[in-house]
Amino acid sequence: MRKIISTLFLVFLIITNLSAQIEEQSETKQETDVWSSTLQDALKKASDENKPVLIYFTGSDWCGPCMNLDKNLFHTEKFESFAKENLVLYAADFPRNKDLVSSAKRKINKDLSHRYDQSSFPTIILINTKGEVLGRKNGTYLPEYYFPFFEEIVNQYK
Repeated sequence: MRKIISTLFLVFLIITNLSAQIEEQSETKQETDVWSSTLQDALKKASDENKPVLIYFTGSDWCGPCMNLDKNLFHTEKFESFAKENLVLYAADFPRNKDLVSSAKRKINKDLSHRYDQSSFPTIILINTKGEVLGRKNGTYLPEYYFPFFEEIVNQYK
């Protein structure tokens, strides 16, 4: 009987601990996730906050330079802080694993790719709320080279 109670208590502690960790991770992701889930949301937020929209064309599960840029630029404190104050972000993802992006979002991303003549990965395009291009970067550079580009666009936009 003692073994059963001890085992049940141990299982209860493990489940409680895992639940707390999952909740903490979810809260942390919400605090640091500055990317809009849809282009419509990004454009509305940009209009409300008078900010340009950064569209990031990526192949998240196959493009090596995209993965590098994602890790060394977009998920840094410096960028997240800058973006929170100055940009609205949208990722137009073109993964090989089609399950990573809904079919509706794939269609929107494909239309964006055609609209902005995007042909290489990664590509970063900044637009205003009317969809007009403010600036673009094709290919990959050292992360520190992106900030002067972003700052110039933001300063011209204000």
